[in-house]
Amino acid sequence: MQSEVILTHDPIDEVALLAGRAAGTVNGAVITFVGLVRDLECGQGIEGLEYTAHEAMARHQFGLLMMAAAGKWPVASVRLVHRLGRVRNGEASLWVEVVAPHRGEAFAACQWLIDEMKRVVPIWKAVF
Repeated sequence: MQSEVILTHDPIDEVALLAGRAAGTVNGAVITFVGLVRDLECGQGIEGLEYTAHEAMARHQFGLLMMAAAGKWPVASVRLVHRLGRVRNGEASLWVEVVAPHRGEAFAACQWLIDEMKRVVPIWKAVF
């Protein structure tokens, strides 16, 4: 399985990420998820979110999650990009791509990765 983790302070360029995809001919599904910052957090209006991370541990945890996903589903590749620093409303804070032979497997792996990432990866957010 191929995998890539990017933690960046730069805006996420979904078009460039899609252009870099290499699904191959054995995979029939490419699932992408883009998480956007909303203008409400816990019912309060906000300007955005500021993300901080223990970067080395976050990369390690992402790697473990990607290997676990490959053990659960026949995932060919996973790419994950998470913004750090200040992210304004409407901007992407998370981008995930899962490539697999079939859509059901790709959707399941993508959702599982996002849910587990929120649970175990040391990335924190604060409102601004």
